[in-house]
Amino acid sequence: MTNAPQQPEITIRQGENYRESYANSVQVRVNVWDFFLVFGTLQQPSETQVEVRNFQGIYLSPQQAKALLNILRQNVTNYEAMFGEIKLDPRAASGPIH
Repeated sequence: MTNAPQQPEITIRQGENYRESYANSVQVRVNVWDFFLVFGTLQQPSETQVEVRNFQGIYLSPQQAKALLNILRQNVTNYEAMFGEIKLDPRAASGPIH
C-alpha cells in the first residue's frame, strides 16, 4: 500500500496591489524561458483604424502557461456546453502574435 502525499491546504488572498480589469486584446510573446501575456483594450475609432491600449503585462513560466491553457480549455468547453458555441470573428482569429 502506497501512501499518497497529502495535499496542502491552499489559501487564496488578494495582495495590496490586486486589481481587476477588462481586456478584449491579448498579445502573446514567447521565448525559451517564458511566455509574456500583454493585456489591453481594443477600440476601433474608424473603419480603417484600430487602436490597442495595453495596460498589463504578465510573465508566465512554460509550466504555468500550459496549466493556464488546460484550465481555459476546460472552462471554454463548459461555457459552450451551457451557452452554445463561441463564434470568433474570422479577422480576429488570424491577428498578429508577437
